[in-house]
Amino acid sequence: MSVSSTVFAPLRILSALALAATVTARTARAETLVPTQLRSETRSQMQACRGDYSRFCSNVSPGGGRIIACLQSHATELSSSCAQAVTRTQASKDAGSTAK
Repeated sequence: MSVSSTVFAPLRILSALALAATVTARTARAETLVPTQLRSETRSQMQACRGDYSRFCSNVSPGGGRIIACLQSHATELSSSCAQAVTRTQASKDAGSTAK
């Protein structure tokens, strides 16, 4: 084992750990930056659509916008509170995509 590998191996390990810690910290900070208002809106939309979700979309796996797409495909059958929530969700999504 050479002197350079003995000296630099711990430095490589420390560098890798520092990089991993930085990435983890940035990810955690980004997750906490989700606006409180957005979380509140999402919660109220989930409550408004709970029955419609059970009736029309309970077999849909969450993620990737699949549930909202399912609810939108049943737009004419949704309760009025859920239909309004779905409309607000789409409007928020559209506003967010144009702001980028």
